[in-house]
Amino acid sequence: MTPAVERKDTAGSPRGSGAERGLGPSARRFLAERKGVLARLAAWSVAESVQTFLVGYGVAQALDRGFLAGDTAAGLGWLAVAACAVLLGAPVIRGVFAELAGLTEPLRDRLVRRAVDRTLARALSRPEGGDRAAVSRLTNQVEMVRDSFAGLVLTLRSFVFTAAGALAGLLSLHPALVLVVVPPLAAGVALFLLTLRPMAAAQRRALAADEALGDHAARVRKELRDVTACGILPEASRDGERLVARAAVTSRVLARWAAVRALALGAAAQLPVLLLLVTVPWLLARGVTTGALLGAFTYLAQALLPAVHSLVTAIGAAGSRLLVVLERFTGPEASPPVADAPPLGWRAGTPRPPAPARSRAVPAVELCSVTVRYGARAEPVLDALDLRVEEGEHVAVVGPSGIGKSTLTRLVAGLCVPRTGTVRVAGREVAGRPPAELRSLRVLAPQQAYVFTGTVRDNLTYLRPGASRAAIEAAVLDVGAAPLVERLGGLDAGLRPDELSQGERQLLVLARAHLSTARLLLLDEATCHLDAASEERAERALARRPGTLLVVAHRMSSAVRADRVLLLDGVRAAFGTHEELLGRSPLYRDLVGHWSRT
Repeated sequence: MTPAVERKDTAGSPRGSGAERGLGPSARRFLAERKGVLARLAAWSVAESVQTFLVGYGVAQALDRGFLAGDTAAGLGWLAVAACAVLLGAPVIRGVFAELAGLTEPLRDRLVRRAVDRTLARALSRPEGGDRAAVSRLTNQVEMVRDSFAGLVLTLRSFVFTAAGALAGLLSLHPALVLVVVPPLAAGVALFLLTLRPMAAAQRRALAADEALGDHAARVRKELRDVTACGILPEASRDGERLVARAAVTSRVLARWAAVRALALGAAAQLPVLLLLVTVPWLLARGVTTGALLGAFTYLAQALLPAVHSLVTAIGAAGSRLLVVLERFTGPEASPPVADAPPLGWRAGTPRPPAPARSRAVPAVELCSVTVRYGARAEPVLDALDLRVEEGEHVAVVGPSGIGKSTLTRLVAGLCVPRTGTVRVAGREVAGRPPAELRSLRVLAPQQAYVFTGTVRDNLTYLRPGASRAAIEAAVLDVGAAPLVERLGGLDAGLRPDELSQGERQLLVLARAHLSTARLLLLDEATCHLDAASEERAERALARRPGTLLVVAHRMSSAVRADRVLLLDGVRAAFGTHEELLGRSPLYRDLVGHWSRT
């Protein structure tokens, strides 16, 4: 199994910029349909602005006109005005949240409908490949949009009207206070705004990694039996580990930008207070009263600094997240067609060369300049390999251990993708084919035979569920598994894998492959636990069935029985009949001689 193709969702990418431009008209239409809600929300926000103004102004006047002027009653009266303004904030907030629901819930409903419509349309157009990211969109991402949108609207509205009330109060107390307070606030907010674009890019990558991990988990769960039967569980585990590691990397990048955001917040929150304290003598010399200074500190502590903190937090987290997630709903369909989806073992960034022209006679297997290496600096396991296997041929693959024989069968089976070159089965490129289509093209029997708990019939018909009893019995008899099936109690007898030997498992898997309708059989040392006579009988039976047989030979007798032999030696490949290779390949002569002596 493998990760999904990594989307190029970085800042400045066509996808990102195009989606951002496309969100504007949709957002304007959505808001235009709810002018009444916006008007009522604005009215409640104006009340919040008045409340902010009265709190700081009341504190300043209580000091200047009351307590410092010797009029205690006036001071208490102004403090009462400030207290009433604070208490009136509760119904204001209640009204704001009531109107906010008129924006967030319709948005959520619209996104759910859009996600369902797109998922159904994709399922109808591509029945084999469902949209595995649909679950994430319908649950996690929809709720993420609703919560982020609510927080963003609430915070932006609060910042604008709170700042308006606080700045009006500062101006009414003394214009010099604005000169001291506003510049550091603006500098901190500007520093924060500079991080928005890279933060959005990091958020896009994090979401892409999350979707890829979800897609991988869904594919593993759906194809677990195939993964086990083909012996690629280690590759599936490694792909999962790579996806988890990539998700961790994107999370760390987001954390670093969050640290920059914290720095901007510190500048915006601490510098105004520090400057106001430092400039107290200068302000007093210009006629700023003690009450005005206390009022300025009240505006900072109770209004401006909390508003800035909320703004930075909301835009830095909810804002970038909202923009990125909305692109999943409003942008064009980005998922590739099923025929182009990555197969098991895909490595992101691997190029796919153009398809060469087909000849009139379509071969059963065709490899064109195929190179495979495990790691960028590793020596190639297969280097520029060209191979053509005709329909109906019986081909044996031989060579020293670790030379790439199993890799070749995995390539032909579509379980891994070459660094360069193309692999075709029956004229069709196997890279990107969905599992159901691959099963109709080929059957791979690995060295570790896979049988599962169930009946004998269930195991034999796994690749052909509708097979008749006569077809099953013919396949069992042909490969020499009839005594085993009889000993187990017949086709409907229960089967426990741990009660079978490795050789018995291999016999059942060979009978399963014989029964399959696929015209290409790939045996990767699938007879290694059988004795020589049983191996010969099974191989000859599989060679007689319609189609092509490609065998990774466990014994050189398989090469003698084959129509042609592919010899891999790590440098170049030799392909020919047994007699031809004996005449021109010293390595092949050595392999045959060693086998003959043993």
